[in-house]
Amino acid sequence: MDNISSPHFLTVTALNEWDWTSRIIFVSFALPVYLLTIVLNATLIMIITFEKALHEPMYIFLCNLCVNDLCGTTGFYPRALVYLLTETKTISLEECIVQSLVIVVYAVGEFTNLSVMAVDRYIAICQPLRYHTIMSPFTVVSLVTFIWIFPFFIGLMTVSLALKHPLCRYDIHKLFCEHLTLMNLACKQDIFQGIINGFLYISMAVFFVFVLISYLKIILACTKSKVNREKFYSTCVPHLISFLNTTCGLSDSLLTRFKVEKLSNIAYTFLSVIFLTVPPFVNPVIYGIKLGPIRAKILYFQSPRINNL
Repeated sequence: MDNISSPHFLTVTALNEWDWTSRIIFVSFALPVYLLTIVLNATLIMIITFEKALHEPMYIFLCNLCVNDLCGTTGFYPRALVYLLTETKTISLEECIVQSLVIVVYAVGEFTNLSVMAVDRYIAICQPLRYHTIMSPFTVVSLVTFIWIFPFFIGLMTVSLALKHPLCRYDIHKLFCEHLTLMNLACKQDIFQGIINGFLYISMAVFFVFVLISYLKIILACTKSKVNREKFYSTCVPHLISFLNTTCGLSDSLLTRFKVEKLSNIAYTFLSVIFLTVPPFVNPVIYGIKLGPIRAKILYFQSPRINNL
């Protein structure tokens, strides 16, 4: 950990093949998407916060998902836009560490949020009579605590271990820092770091399988009931789309882990930022369109009524 206090600056090489025209084109899309992502997520957060009728478990978990998306997108966009709009190609080690922590917390937080939301939908559809008994205020607080504590624990552990050895390389081939980037810059790696990374990927796989099993049971329950089918289409479809959208974004981590080098710099950069740009933008759009109470509040057509839990 002695290398943290050294005055290292890391060089971002992801834009080496980009001319100014390519940069301007990318910024012309990235900046509006970033601003719109902030507006969409902030709108959902304010609606859920200030509308008492939406103070139900499903919407509380959705609010946490939006907060997590804001953290992730804000951890990426500002620094990336600086690289694109200026001649700046360096980032201090301290800034890289902070960004790595934010992005790891965001990535794991997406899966913890979506897994908890899958539990909520499973109970609402498969055990509707016990829903409010099971999803008590204590349970909701416990689940929200898990949504944030587990990602922070994983983030602190992985980033700390990535800094275990001094750095021998200083070139970053992405537009952002994360723990695998720091590990690849280190002079060496040890088996303990491999174990922790294995634990991270196993945790992701467990969340993935857990959500799939939950939805398999939900779908089976929906085949026997028209009411359940209506609940599924209104509340589960947006969650399922968000889950698949987030899972597809893991191409970033896989590309980094297996060091795919056959792609051009531009193609690699585009693929690497999907996980940080698409889910935070798509999630509030999907939920705003599909969830009737939120859609009604946004459009001011009527007061929201919670009738689909």
